[in-house]
Amino acid sequence: MTIEFDDKGKFYTDLIKKNPVPATIMTLTFKISGVIYVRPDQRIKDELDLNEKFLAVTDAKVYSLQGEIMYQCGFIAVQRTQIVWVIPDSEL
Repeated sequence: MTIEFDDKGKFYTDLIKKNPVPATIMTLTFKISGVIYVRPDQRIKDELDLNEKFLAVTDAKVYSLQGEIMYQCGFIAVQRTQIVWVIPDSEL
């Protein structure tokens, strides 16, 4: 890990702090339940709008459109263009 300082003493690192947010994600073909990560000063929408191809999801369960569990894994990368909607589990 590198740490850089500016003239005012503020430091910068390669690490980006993010808060875990349990959420449900609907894609065109699956529903995914897991944990996404959002920067402390941002909303889920801000995270989705980032110029990155994939959204990281941990502790993921992937369900078919009929509700059957298809996969369960510690990590899955979801292509952002396939996401239809995202709901934080705290609002379900």
